[in-house]
Amino acid sequence: MASHLSTFGKILLRRRKLDLSSVETQFARCLSTLDLIALGVGSTLGAGVYVLAGEVAREKAGPAIVLCFLIAALSSMLAGLCYAEFGARVPKTGSAYLYSYVTVGEIWAFITGWNLILSYVIGTASVARAWSSTFDNLVEQKISGFFKASMAMKVPGEVLAEYPDLFALILVLLLTGLLAFGVSESALVNKIFTGINLVVLGFVIISGFVKGDTNNWHLTENDYREFINGTNGSRALKLEEEYGTGGFAPFGLNGVLSGAATCFYAFVGFDCIATTSEEAKNPMRSIPIGIVASLLICFFAYFGVSAALTMMMPYYELNTQSPLPEAFSFVGWGPARYIVAVGSLCALSTSLLGSMFPMPRVIYAMAEDGLLFRFLSKMSARTKTPVLATIVSGIIAALMAFLFDLAALVDLMSIGTLLAYSLVAICVLILRYQPGTLNSPSQLEKLMEESEKMPVSGGESGDEYDMEMDQRPLKETFSFKLLFCPSGKIPTVLSGKIVYATTAVISVLMTVLCVILANCLPELLAGYSGVVVPCVILAVLCAVCVIIIWRQPESKEALTFKVPLLPWLPLFSVFVNIYLMMQLDLGTWCRFTVWMALGFAIYFFYGIKNSNESGNKPPPRKYELPVENNTPIYKGAPNSDVEAGSSP
Repeated sequence: MASHLSTFGKILLRRRKLDLSSVETQFARCLSTLDLIALGVGSTLGAGVYVLAGEVAREKAGPAIVLCFLIAALSSMLAGLCYAEFGARVPKTGSAYLYSYVTVGEIWAFITGWNLILSYVIGTASVARAWSSTFDNLVEQKISGFFKASMAMKVPGEVLAEYPDLFALILVLLLTGLLAFGVSESALVNKIFTGINLVVLGFVIISGFVKGDTNNWHLTENDYREFINGTNGSRALKLEEEYGTGGFAPFGLNGVLSGAATCFYAFVGFDCIATTSEEAKNPMRSIPIGIVASLLICFFAYFGVSAALTMMMPYYELNTQSPLPEAFSFVGWGPARYIVAVGSLCALSTSLLGSMFPMPRVIYAMAEDGLLFRFLSKMSARTKTPVLATIVSGIIAALMAFLFDLAALVDLMSIGTLLAYSLVAICVLILRYQPGTLNSPSQLEKLMEESEKMPVSGGESGDEYDMEMDQRPLKETFSFKLLFCPSGKIPTVLSGKIVYATTAVISVLMTVLCVILANCLPELLAGYSGVVVPCVILAVLCAVCVIIIWRQPESKEALTFKVPLLPWLPLFSVFVNIYLMMQLDLGTWCRFTVWMALGFAIYFFYGIKNSNESGNKPPPRKYELPVENNTPIYKGAPNSDVEAGSSP
C-alpha cells in the first residue's frame, strides 16, 4: 500500500524536462521589446484607471490614493520580478503553468494552468461587457433599452444577466478572429490603442495639474459642512462614512491599506507578457524588460491620474461610476468628457486583447504536454497561431459575456492570478538554490564525472577544481547542522532538497497565518492572547524557515535577469498573495471548488495518462516549411525576424 501511494505521489510531482538546445518553435518570432511593453501596458492599464481611482479615493483613501497605488505597485513589482527571472530562464510558451511544471511538479502545474484559463475567460467576458456598457452610455442606453424590451431574461438567481449582450458577443468573436489571423496584426492593433490611451491619460494628468488645487489635499470639516449645506441642507452629516477626518489621509492607515489591496488588482495583467516567450525575437532579454517597463509605466499613469483627480475636486464629491468626466465638468471643461470616453474605449479594447491573447497560449501549452485534449494544440501553418485553442477559448468567453452576469464571478479571477503569482515566486526561490540549470546536469554530477578523468591534486589546471572539491564533498548525509551551517558554497542535491522542503513548510505556515490575520485582525489588534500567541508562534517558525533557506548555498548560474534580495523578496510576495486570497469570501471559494473539481476530473481521467512525462508522448509532427528560392524557411525564424547570431 505504501509503495503504491509513493508511486502515485511521484507521478503527481513528476517534472517536465526542458530542452533548450534548439531555437526552433512552431510560433512566429515577430514581437519586439516595444511590442511586449505595449502588450503589458495595454492589458494592465485598462478601465480601472478611469473608474478605480475615483472609487478608492471616494470611499477608502481620499488624496492618499497616491500612496495606495504606490504600495500596490511595489507589491505587484515583487511578482513581476519573479516572472522576469523565469522569462530569462525559460523562453517557452506557458507562463506560470510551465514555470510550475519544470520546478514543483505536474499536479501544481495543472492547478496553475487550469486557474489561469478560468481567470482569462472571466476577464475577457467581463471586459467585453464593460466595453459594451461604456459604449451604451455614450449612446444614452439605447442598446440596453432595446434588448431589455425585446430579449429580457427573467431567471431567478443572480447568475444570468438581465438581457443577452449581443454587442459583447460580437466584440469577442471579432477579436478572436483577429488573434487567429496573426500575432503581428494583433500587436499592431494593440500598439495603436495603447498609444491613444496613453495620450488621453497624459492629457488628464496635465489638465489636472493645470486646473487642480492643492488645497483639496488639505480639506477640513468646515469644507465638508459647507458642501452639505450647499447641496442639500436637510441631508444628514456622515462624517465617518463620507468625510473621515479630512486632510491628506482622511480615513487613516486602515483606509490606505484597504485601498492598496483594491488597487493591487489594477496591476494584474502583466503576466500575459510571459506567454509570448516563443513569439518574442529575443525572449531572454525582452521579457524581463517588458514586464518591468510596463509595470513602471502603469504605476506612473495610475499615480498621475489619481493625483490629478483628487486635486481637481474634493474627494467626497467624486462620482464613483464616472469620476473623470465629473471632475472635468467640476473645473469647467465639460467637453473633455468626450476625450475621456475615447481613452476609456481604447483602454477597454487593449485590456480585452490582453485578456484574450494569453488564454489560447496557456491552453496550447497544456494540450501540447498532454494535460488537456491534444487536438487543442493544433497550430496553423500559415498564421503560426494555436488556431483551435484560440477559437474554442474565444467562443466560451463570448458565450459567457453574452449570457452571464459576471459580477459574482469576477473574484474567481483573483484566485487564479494570485495562485499563479505565488507559485512563480516559490519556483524562483527553489531554483535559485538548486545545482546546475533547468536543462543541464547538476554541478555536483559534473564534478563526479570529472573526478574519474582528472587528478585530485597537482598542476595549475586542477587548482580551481581542487578548490570546488574541497568546498563540497561528493556525497552528503543529512544532519541538523547542515540546516544552518552548510559545508560549502556550491549547491548540491541535498541542499536543494532542504530548500524545497523548507519552502513547502513555510508556505503552509504562511497560509495558516494569513487565515488568522484575515479573520481575526480586530482581535489581534486588541491583544487577545488566543490570537496573539498563535500568530507569534507562526511568525517565529516562519523566521526560522527563512534563516534556513538564507543559509543554503545559492546557485552561481549566469542569467540575464535575477530577482534581488533572496529569499526575502519572493517569500514576501508569497505572503502578500496568500493574504489577498484569504480576503475573498466563502461564496468565491465554493465556486473555486466546483471549478477545481471539474479540472481534476479532466486531469485524473485524461491528463495523468496522456501526459508526455508518462511516456505517452505522441510522435513529432511534420510541418511543411515554406520554401523561398529553393531554400526552406525554418520554424520560429521566418524571413528577417530571426535573431542575429542564431541558427535554425
